[in-house]
Amino acid sequence: MPYRNMIGLGVAGNFAGHLEQAGEASDFQALKVSEDNQPKAIFPFYVPSENSGFLSTYPLSNDKITMPETEGCLQIEPEVALICNIEYALNENTGNRVVADLIPKQFAAYNDCSIRKPNAHKISEKKNWGAHTKGIASTLLELDTLQQGGTLDRFRIASYHKKDGNIFRYGEDSPTLGYSYFHQKLLDWIIDRMNHQQDNGPAEDIASLLAKAEYPEQALISIGATRYTEYGESHFLQSGDTSIVVVYDGELFHEEEILEMAALSDFSDTGISALIQRVC
Repeated sequence: MPYRNMIGLGVAGNFAGHLEQAGEASDFQALKVSEDNQPKAIFPFYVPSENSGFLSTYPLSNDKITMPETEGCLQIEPEVALICNIEYALNENTGNRVVADLIPKQFAAYNDCSIRKPNAHKISEKKNWGAHTKGIASTLLELDTLQQGGTLDRFRIASYHKKDGNIFRYGEDSPTLGYSYFHQKLLDWIIDRMNHQQDNGPAEDIASLLAKAEYPEQALISIGATRYTEYGESHFLQSGDTSIVVVYDGELFHEEEILEMAALSDFSDTGISALIQRVC
């Protein structure tokens, strides 16, 4: 399992309107932000440490989603995931390590599949309910840089729901440039949150989790879910359904071509990272 030694983190609220559609905007009212479009928090979905409770369960799969044993409405959350190297420095005042830099190396289609739990105290409680509850495509694409003008700027995010032989657009087909925070601004903000985010409301102290995991060398970071279509906002996953998330080069492919590939579950091997998960 290639990501077992990485810490898994996600960004909440990095696409305008998504939290409102998901019914989660009120969860973040107590968290202060410096800009209206700033993401709300980062959250853990996997911590490579046996002492991390439910977060120590490895949740990633490239082909299936396991329904929770208890009741819960599941929604696809289509995102870009970054595989990043973490560089640390020593805080001379505390003697603890701090994150000095994040270096993105690869990216892929990602499904931050979530349970809609109105009474959850932490974001992470909606994210990891066992094995095969998250998804990352088996095809990783190389990332030259996350700076403006880099490869990822050309890409778009699409998602689909297959049910009873039919296929439906689930998330709005969206450019990566539609992220509220992107490029170096996003990386700087994530680094700051990894070092300084407090256990406050739905947010968690990420620095303590890094220490608990003995400072992993890499992180898998999902950078935010797109807005839903009207269909996606009101339909939830059921056993037997198929979830598809596609991150594709918008200069090579058109949205209708991606829809045709999704209908056949057969994608080009150039310029596309596709994640197809069966719900079981």
